[in-house]
Amino acid sequence: MRTNRPLRGQLAELDARFASFSMVAQRPGRVRTLAAVLAHSGDSWFWLLGLGVLWLAGSAYWKYRAGVLAVGILITALVVLAIKFIVRRSRPEGEWGQIYRRTDPHSFPSGHAARSMMLATLGLGLGPLWFGLFLLAWAPLVALARVSMGVHYLSDVIAGIALGVVMGLLVLSGFR
Repeated sequence: MRTNRPLRGQLAELDARFASFSMVAQRPGRVRTLAAVLAHSGDSWFWLLGLGVLWLAGSAYWKYRAGVLAVGILITALVVLAIKFIVRRSRPEGEWGQIYRRTDPHSFPSGHAARSMMLATLGLGLGPLWFGLFLLAWAPLVALARVSMGVHYLSDVIAGIALGVVMGLLVLSGFR
């Protein structure tokens, strides 16, 4: 199907259609609760706190992994922030996620999607395999939950996932 609309307009329309189809933020129930938990599970403060505890209490094996993951989170956050300030795409309209809307009004790329996929890439690269596979299953759920809760468009999380893979590979290459 060819149209005279520019690609950017077609992507914006696809983003809006997917967002309205998948939106659960305004529908109370178990699916909304699960989406909210998944959407928050990619928060950087949560991961940095958990990695700090792992670094303090873990064996040398886990201390090393916690350190690499924390460095990855910080570097990825800087790259995402730089891109967000260049692109300056506003978040979708909505009520859920006011903390994100106030502290970071820009949606492209999704920092949560980038962070979760970067962590999955590092988990697969550093091991153990079960850890990497768990993170790989979790990462796209975080990305989709961000769209379902109305704080990102589909293209935000797709870009975030791609950026996360690249960042994970770059961090891995720096620690090899």
